[in-house]
Amino acid sequence: MLAPEDDPDGQAPLPFAAAADYARAVMALAREPLPASVQVAADQAYGPHRLQRFDVYAPAGAQAAPVLVFWHGGGWTNGYRQWVRFMAPAVTRLGLLLVAPSYRLVPEHPFPAPIDDALDLLAALRQRLPAWGGAPDRLYLGGHSAGGHLAAMAALGRDGLRRREVPDGAVRACLPISGIQDLHASAPAPGSLEARVYTHVLRGQSAAQDVVFSPLYWTAGCRVPFDLTVGEHDSERVRRSNLRLLALLEAQQVPATWQELAGRDHFDTHLDLRDPAHPWYRRLLARVEATA
Repeated sequence: MLAPEDDPDGQAPLPFAAAADYARAVMALAREPLPASVQVAADQAYGPHRLQRFDVYAPAGAQAAPVLVFWHGGGWTNGYRQWVRFMAPAVTRLGLLLVAPSYRLVPEHPFPAPIDDALDLLAALRQRLPAWGGAPDRLYLGGHSAGGHLAAMAALGRDGLRRREVPDGAVRACLPISGIQDLHASAPAPGSLEARVYTHVLRGQSAAQDVVFSPLYWTAGCRVPFDLTVGEHDSERVRRSNLRLLALLEAQQVPATWQELAGRDHFDTHLDLRDPAHPWYRRLLARVEATA
């Protein structure tokens, strides 16, 4: 059970102890003060629901700066945009704005609600970013775990972005961390994380919809560069789905890289971003420079 300061909404219990420990850790980091150089615009709306909100962290004096949009994890059932706040000093030091969104959670809002929210956010940012010194056509998408899945679905959702008048090329790259890139499981064990996809994420829908909501099946015609990151001790589902996504992106001749972090598990891969010298930040900066 999480304390109220770590779980202000009283969300559903996290499925295992390591996830709860991670939630406590990122919320503790969120309570640490930010440097004065980081300008904060909190609780910005991109839709009518109370979870359709985002926070902006901008370097002082930013003008037409590239923007990292980073979605929190939590298995699509849990999580807070505050879980991303601790990244703000490192991201703004690189000269980027950081946008940390929340989104509607399952099972109260089954798929595709979180995916629709990710696309609607990017559309809303088109008009809003200049006010904070961000460039609406220089978007870099990232996220951890379920957030990595949403980042990939947004980057691959060309038709959805076009319907929302987000132009081709506005999304410059996608850098998911420990993302779940394939929701399909042939015979998931009852009570397993794989089974939760069918009991929670796809609640009320056909099990066959698992492929519709998996980035792995949307790579045809992709032109967005991807940098995939997993931990050596990530789950087999995460590792396998990212390797398969890499192969499919390479088949499209899309710039794509893979990084496995030695000795790190599913939660370490995000918590380690406390270090501004972490290699993921170097990859982000390299991608920004390569796609300027």
